[in-house]
Amino acid sequence: MHSVTILVDVQNIYYTCREAYQRNFDYNAFWRQVSAERTVVKAIAYAIDRGDEKQRQFQNILRAIGFEVKLKPFIQRADGSAKGDWDVGITLDAIEYGQHSDILVLASGDGDFALLAETLITKYHTEVEIYGVAGLTAQALSNAASRFIAVEEPLLLPK
Repeated sequence: MHSVTILVDVQNIYYTCREAYQRNFDYNAFWRQVSAERTVVKAIAYAIDRGDEKQRQFQNILRAIGFEVKLKPFIQRADGSAKGDWDVGITLDAIEYGQHSDILVLASGDGDFALLAETLITKYHTEVEIYGVAGLTAQALSNAASRFIAVEEPLLLPK
């Protein structure tokens, strides 16, 4: 039985699924797929906290599935832009838990994680599975991964 760490870049997955399919990601189906015949070492979903009730309900669903939910406050800048990415936090957790896992699953299409995937594979001999929306996942990330799994049916909720 292989050990697995599961990390989800919630904002990236949300927006890429919405853009490509106008649908939401099915976290239950994803959990079943990535944890099948594997021992879960750690599972973390990284999200932005806007403080609304619907979002709190979603976060509770993630916790019920088995994810630890890490939140950052939503920051609206004076110029109207927003800030709230989790790249550094995801990278630190990936190194910490990934080096103790046979497989690291990262759900994100963010090309900034290509170097992370390469490091886990070469330095720690951890396989890296990337789940991302085809066409919206950085080529550098899918190329760096041990395996790229396209987010499509059955990993999408019905409309």
